[in-house]
Amino acid sequence: MDDLGYRPFDADNHYYEALDAFTRHLDPALAGRCVQWCEIDGRRYHVVGGVVSRAVTNPTFNPIAPPGAMHDYFRGNPEGRNPLEFLTAREEIRPAYRDRAARVATLEAHGLSAIWLFPTLAMLYEELLRHDPEAVCATFSAFNRWLDEDWGFDRGDGRIFAAPYLSLADVDWACDELDWSLERGARVLVMRAAAPTTTTGQVSPFDERFDPFWAKVAAAGIPMVIHAADSGWSANGFAPEGFGATFAGGWKPSIKSFAIERAANDFIISSIFEKLFDRHPNLRMASIENGSTFLADLIAKLRSTTKKMPGYFTEDPVTTLQRHWWINPFWEDDVNEVVRLIGAERVLFGSDWPHIEGMPEPLDYVPELAKLTEAERKAVLLDNVVELNTPRPI
Repeated sequence: MDDLGYRPFDADNHYYEALDAFTRHLDPALAGRCVQWCEIDGRRYHVVGGVVSRAVTNPTFNPIAPPGAMHDYFRGNPEGRNPLEFLTAREEIRPAYRDRAARVATLEAHGLSAIWLFPTLAMLYEELLRHDPEAVCATFSAFNRWLDEDWGFDRGDGRIFAAPYLSLADVDWACDELDWSLERGARVLVMRAAAPTTTTGQVSPFDERFDPFWAKVAAAGIPMVIHAADSGWSANGFAPEGFGATFAGGWKPSIKSFAIERAANDFIISSIFEKLFDRHPNLRMASIENGSTFLADLIAKLRSTTKKMPGYFTEDPVTTLQRHWWINPFWEDDVNEVVRLIGAERVLFGSDWPHIEGMPEPLDYVPELAKLTEAERKAVLLDNVVELNTPRPI
């Protein structure tokens, strides 16, 4: 950090949810349709929509694998170890995972100026509740009130910006929840990269019925993040379904490894195909922890579609992509290629700390930027997310 001459802004940090994150503010009458705790063979699990969830091994997060436990696996697994071997080490949960003051102290130790803060479990549960849109809304109303209480969307110190979770399962709820979040200082929003399931079925998030919501986001001038999640992307029988099924078949590769990137690809390209930004030109969107290897093919498809359907787009759709989308590559992706495709001013640094897939410490990422110019490096590490984190209301 001293060599950089500035403190980076990490666009992808996480908390591990408190034990009552989903229940503290939930109407007990709705508990059976939303999230509850149960105990099976001496271990605690969440029951989501009446079904025991095993999406994570231990939803209490105590003990927990240390940050970056799978770093070497994603580096290419040079020792050829079974992926499950990387998860044998466990430690007591650290205060910084659940306590705001402890996290601010950790930012100092990490040499960071600020962080965007995203959920862990909450990114998995909308899919498990998709059959019950009312339960989706009740669950995330309760969750967001816990989040504001424990972490705060913006406490005014410029250090931690926690993102309320929003869903389009009910557009009226989404508008009301957005208003509530904005009143409490939200500077960044998060949803999953998926077509929401409403009371009338699954619908594209860019259908015009959702325009009242997108108009509010655009007017507020704060970014909407799509973050790695259980998007419901289907393996179509080629692999076990469900989030976390990547290693369900043991020591063999699985197409589930690509589900996050494929969901992000479909969300991003559909936003341009459906002319979301023509209708709401002040929208700014960011893809966090969804990777970037899909970008070259996405851009090729945009260019191909332009040729096949002359006159459909009001401008070059690649220009639309580069104007309205910011991308956080996986740390193991080739950041130089991402810069070539969309420009350094649209690339975001995010460490995924303290998750097992991320960096042991956030600034372990800096060597990955060695081939960028000093100005490009500063854009990726600091300037771009500062720009996004600054409201641009209309």
